Amino acid sequence: MSAFVSGVILAVLAFLTATLSGVFGMAGGLVLMGGLAFLMPVSAAFVTHGLLQLVANGWRAILHARHVRWGIVAFYGLASVAAGIAVALIAFTPSKMLLFLMLGLVPGLLWIPQSWLRLDAEKPLHALTSGFLVTGLNLTAGVAGPLLDIFFVRTALTRHAIVATKAATQVFSHLAKILVYGAPLIAAGAKSLPPWQVFAIAIPLSMLGTVVGGRILDRMSDVNFKSWTRWLVSAVGVSYLCQAAQLFLKGHGA
Repeated sequence: MSAFVSGVILAVLAFLTATLSGVFGMAGGLVLMGGLAFLMPVSAAFVTHGLLQLVANGWRAILHARHVRWGIVAFYGLASVAAGIAVALIAFTPSKMLLFLMLGLVPGLLWIPQSWLRLDAEKPLHALTSGFLVTGLNLTAGVAGPLLDIFFVRTALTRHAIVATKAATQVFSHLAKILVYGAPLIAAGAKSLPPWQVFAIAIPLSMLGTVVGGRILDRMSDVNFKSWTRWLVSAVGVSYLCQAAQLFLKGHGA
């Protein structure tokens, strides 16, 4: 695949996945991570995903700033820093097969009965726990939206508050991803990363997709929002499990 075609695909992915995240709060990141893993090495995919999602989530948080619960964000951020330091010390980078396996398994978290876990992001201790666990999973599986969602499904927050607050928390997780995986790539010359021209196009498209997603979100009910999120993310997860199986059978498990 030529660099031009890869750049076009990345730009289109940036727009479509930002729109998805603008509506559902997490599905876009899951789709984007899988798409990037097809196009480039795992470390480069992590950094590219982090950059695009940092912009998409940051812009979403700005657009819906009045709905953000900043207390949750503060506790999440503290724990996120600790998780980033821990993963950086381990220096772990998954293979493509393992990455797709984890991407496929993560959506299963959405099907855990709410009665099993009484987690509420509005409680400080739970917000701290989510910051550490979600950032840790983000740095090893590439995404952690379904895990983050577990901390929000029992809250009394509206769909706008959920999407806005989750977006603000994910700024920390994606910053950690950029720093942990980007530093080694920059030291090696950053040759596996897309050229800056691609980011110059993809970033504005990501911001546009966030705006479009917000418009769609305004037209949805809270009931439809929660139902569609679970099924959409699960369908994406199944496709990633199939990809992991194919890579394993082809001997790409290492």
